[in-house]
Amino acid sequence: MHRLIVALLAAVDAAIAVAVGVAATLAPLTLLFVFTFGTAADWSALWPSGVTVWQFGNLVPMLVTLPADYIAATGIDPAAASFTLSLAPLAFTAFTVIFAARSGVRASQADAWVTGVLSGTAVFGLLAVVAGFTAQNLVVDAELWQAILLPTLVFALPSLAGAVVTEWREAGAGVVARVRDRVEAVPHGWGEAPALVARGSAMVVVGLIGLGAAVTAVALLLRGGEVVALFQAGNVDGLGAVVITLAQLAYLPTLAVWGMAFAAGPGFAAGTGTSVSPAGTQVGVVPGIPILGILPESTTPWLLLLALVPVGLGALAGWIARSRLVHPLPAAAGGSRSVRGLPAADDGDRTAVLTGLLASAPVIEPDPPAPHDPHDDDPIGARLVSVAGIAVLSAASAALLSAMASGSLGPGRLAEFGPQPGAVALAVGLEVAIGASILLLSPQSRTRRGEDPPHRAIVDPASVQAVGAEPDAAPQASPDQNETLDLGPRRGGAGAPVD
Repeated sequence: MHRLIVALLAAVDAAIAVAVGVAATLAPLTLLFVFTFGTAADWSALWPSGVTVWQFGNLVPMLVTLPADYIAATGIDPAAASFTLSLAPLAFTAFTVIFAARSGVRASQADAWVTGVLSGTAVFGLLAVVAGFTAQNLVVDAELWQAILLPTLVFALPSLAGAVVTEWREAGAGVVARVRDRVEAVPHGWGEAPALVARGSAMVVVGLIGLGAAVTAVALLLRGGEVVALFQAGNVDGLGAVVITLAQLAYLPTLAVWGMAFAAGPGFAAGTGTSVSPAGTQVGVVPGIPILGILPESTTPWLLLLALVPVGLGALAGWIARSRLVHPLPAAAGGSRSVRGLPAADDGDRTAVLTGLLASAPVIEPDPPAPHDPHDDDPIGARLVSVAGIAVLSAASAALLSAMASGSLGPGRLAEFGPQPGAVALAVGLEVAIGASILLLSPQSRTRRGEDPPHRAIVDPASVQAVGAEPDAAPQASPDQNETLDLGPRRGGAGAPVD
């Protein structure tokens, strides 16, 4: 595909990502304004509000400054008139990340991944600049450089990652393909290690996110009554309930990360000086946000068994890596990569080859294999590095998710919400390392290390004759059906029955 077309398509992807994200905030705000005031939409107020929510959803911290007359009317402590709002609703972030990764994949499949990534990032950054300059208001404001840089990075990094991963897997030529070929040509399992580490780490991270979502769903099911009670205590009308529900839906990915931290062991904070973890819960007074009703009043130590799930995910990643490192595919098989520009093998060709091999297979025992390097069958160094790589990448991903799902919801005790990235990274890294080590570092059996198993004699029953019988004489039936033929010494001693 022509590079200009790829650049235009990537630019359209970036523009759609911004437009959909902003529209997702402007639509409910417009309906709320119309139904509340009964007048036409005032875009001079709605546009900055909608763009501010979009920026906040893309990890931009907001500085909230309450007006003086509002403080006097409500009796709020003047010390709480200004605070930072940084606990982002990760639903907006997830949408931008997924859209950007798909854009990078499409650019790579069009053989112009650099052009696509640069074009999409440039357009997204330009739109972020426009949004940053038009979202200024007196109540909620953000640093201009953060309002431009952070959303652009949220789009650029996943787009680059999607393009590079696709190039590594599918490209037949190019810089990434040449690097891949050189890496995979390294012997003794080292060439397979980078791809296996990336694959295993991705599987662990996806499993951890799924685990966190499952923990959140179970908590919502068990504590649904508390959530409804907090809705009723808020005394809001139907429109207010809809707005609150939509806002809480945007925080569901954030709660999934909290569930991941809970299952891993360290837990998370629901306010300054609080802790929610399997080892114990100390929350005190919780803000009257309905979704926070899922927080447990107490926990049981049996919930510490949830930490076995990350161990199991690490073991699964280690099993996948071990199947390639300890028992690599033959070079003729070519692995499972489908390289662009190269014809794939036809099923009929495969069938013909297999039929010919089976037809020409000898009946006699094969000759002993030629001497080989034991490191080819047991790449212990590559296995050690794979364990460390899977554990480190999984821990780093968990730390990044924890940092994105942490922040402030207001002044005072509301200034600290979410898990601690360092504690979650340490717990996830150790658990995944234990699971991966069980599979990757366990010893091999003799036959899997390349040693030949003992050969068993193949005896044709029709050719078995009694010792001393004439060659052409027919064997005489034994009067005792339990009598065995003596073929001389064999495994188990003389006179042992034929196996």
